[in-house]
Amino acid sequence: MKRLSIFEVIVAFRFMREGLTQTLLIVLGVGLGGGVIIFMSAALAGLEGNVVRRTLNFLAPIVILPPEQVARPLRRDEPAGVAAQVQPRSQQLRSIDQWQKIREQVERTPGVTAVAPVVSGPGFALRGDASRSVSITGIEPETYFPVIPLDKKIVAGRITAGPTDITIGTELAKDLGAEVGDKLRLITATGANTTFTVTGIYDFGNKGVNARNVYVPLRSAQSLLDLTGGVSAMEVRVSDPFAAERIAEGIRASADLQVDSWIRTNAEFFAAMAAQIMTNTLIRMFVGLTVALGIASVLVVSVIQKSREIGILRAMGTSRAQILRVFLIQGGFMGLAGSVLGSLLAWGFLMLWHTVARNADGTPMFVIEIEPWLFMAAAIGALLVGLLAAVVPARRAARLDPVVAIRS
Repeated sequence: MKRLSIFEVIVAFRFMREGLTQTLLIVLGVGLGGGVIIFMSAALAGLEGNVVRRTLNFLAPIVILPPEQVARPLRRDEPAGVAAQVQPRSQQLRSIDQWQKIREQVERTPGVTAVAPVVSGPGFALRGDASRSVSITGIEPETYFPVIPLDKKIVAGRITAGPTDITIGTELAKDLGAEVGDKLRLITATGANTTFTVTGIYDFGNKGVNARNVYVPLRSAQSLLDLTGGVSAMEVRVSDPFAAERIAEGIRASADLQVDSWIRTNAEFFAAMAAQIMTNTLIRMFVGLTVALGIASVLVVSVIQKSREIGILRAMGTSRAQILRVFLIQGGFMGLAGSVLGSLLAWGFLMLWHTVARNADGTPMFVIEIEPWLFMAAAIGALLVGLLAAVVPARRAARLDPVVAIRS
């Protein structure tokens, strides 16, 4: 296609000016459609990012556990019709064999940024007459904090590494009536018990986690849970949370271990998120189709209304290609102008959202980041939609016979 000439641009804008009402309506329609697409895309990305941040606040993307035990038959030869008796799986806490070697191996895995050994098991927290079921987690602060940012969630006191220091959640502190400096006792199913001093209270923003998880030094947990020198799990942080399952598969293939990713653990959530993304994509496609049909319909009407003018232009020597480009210019301009208006509307919607969508405590419900690339993508998309929508009307205008058009 030859380069655009000033003549083609002048004719295109003159046609749009003569049908100014139609032009403004279609630009407004494109703007509303583009604004909705940008806002929905930003809102979905913000919601997804918020859920990921809240989940990975207290959950490692990958957790490595000892191989899962399976039930074993007690008797091999059983008469027909008699159910086989099986040995139930051991309920005793087990350590990962050669966990130091496995940690070094996992740390060298591409995409892994941190690995933290932990000892975790059930127990009871007692203070006076109050008792609560808890999950005891033994950690090394220097390796655990890069995986789970517990140190950034402390709301009272601080985390210390003394053998009898314990960090508890805000809900458990409320249930036990405990504050920083108070004593509480941890008891396990085997009867082992130790008295700890509360040195820190955390808040992950999750009531269940705040009421259940307690953190003690790794060696203290090993002694309390009868796992001296061992660890019950290793928690892994990765650079890309959405690649966790792929990385977990690689670790799983290289070692006889049970490796769970947060994607597999939260399969229902990801299924719901995938359905939401698909719905959002369909809505955006239909909005884009509606915009394209709107531009096309306006240009078709313009071709009919401007048939005499097109015939005169053709009779004066204007080529079919020039007439074609005149209407492509109109479609492209409507799409581009609409995208600018849509970007402004989307920015206004997002600002309104940040003002209105608030939690009870006044904090934002979730943060929607305004990404510049999203506006650029919307502008390019609207321009392409405008050009594609103008193809059919433009070809129709270019094929008009000058004599028939002048007589019409």
